[in-house]
Amino acid sequence: MLVLLVSSAGCLGGGGQSPVDDDTDPSSDSNTTAPSEDLEGTLEIHPINVGQADATLIIAPSGETMLIDSGDWPNDGRTVIDYLNAQDIDRIDHLVTTHGHADHIGGHAAIIEHYETKRNGIGAVWDSGVTHDSAAYDRYLTAVEEHNVTLYATQEGDEIPFESEQAQATVLNPPADSKKPDDIDYNSVVVRVEFGESSALFTGDAGTNVEERLLETHAEALDVDLYQAGHHGSSTSSMPAFLDAMSPQATIISSAYDSQYDHPHEEPLAAFAEREIPTYWTATHGTMIFESDGEAWTVATQADATTDPTALREDSEVEADPTDPPTEYEPLTVLIVDEFSDHHMRSSVSSSAAVATGVIA
Repeated sequence: MLVLLVSSAGCLGGGGQSPVDDDTDPSSDSNTTAPSEDLEGTLEIHPINVGQADATLIIAPSGETMLIDSGDWPNDGRTVIDYLNAQDIDRIDHLVTTHGHADHIGGHAAIIEHYETKRNGIGAVWDSGVTHDSAAYDRYLTAVEEHNVTLYATQEGDEIPFESEQAQATVLNPPADSKKPDDIDYNSVVVRVEFGESSALFTGDAGTNVEERLLETHAEALDVDLYQAGHHGSSTSSMPAFLDAMSPQATIISSAYDSQYDHPHEEPLAAFAEREIPTYWTATHGTMIFESDGEAWTVATQADATTDPTALREDSEVEADPTDPPTEYEPLTVLIVDEFSDHHMRSSVSSSAAVATGVIA
């Protein structure tokens, strides 16, 4: 399977992309996006409600798309494909495989098949290069091979290129000289996306050992606005020092309401609460859209639920179909988030999946 991975990619360690110089920090002046007054368009981040799994759509200001993970194998990509169709996404420019576990790549094969045969294709796949012995991973690599999709084995320092220089996606993990080359979680692909002054971090199932390494090697790049909580909000991730380095304005958790692993765990929720970080959970907020003009973020959710980490479980499970785009509904209210509060936004709207929007300044 490793031979298949490398041969499908055609190359290793950035897949032919020009990696960032080792001494270049992605947050340095030489590597920042254009000044905010020159920015055009918006950056969109869509955490899709895929239950006890992960799938996030990113739409760059240029219109290019990135899909980070694709949900669990029993669903076989149906939820993600339906959502992408609802958003009229005709092409996936970058498909990022954070790691090979089935709850992250379960929909890869179906999505590759769908986009290569019925839409305008997959631009490239970005993978850590660490294989996994599972049927889901085997189907994924088979789809890559059958459709001749470019597959890059990526590592820290690589940039996933957007056509527009106004947005950037930089890989911070896996390390180039991994001390645990066979550890699938340790080598999770960690991606920092930025547009103007706005930024977000996606860590897959990276644990505290990865977070410690990132603090040592990429500390300045960790200063971000949005953080998708590692390992579905598990206590194996989101250690206090890592959160302090990020100081995120909001955290996103992707896990099931009745998670068999009891995600999210109390330890990270307590850490979020201590730092007054508003927390959005796919199980209660549903599918979401975070949008930035390069300065401030707005957020639309399918359901009106608390963002207080200590009260997340007090709200009911979201009833909305996860493929219903939040933007199909009229905003109920606008909230300026200038300090930590309950952030409840209530309405008597009778639609099956009302939308709540807020502004994260």
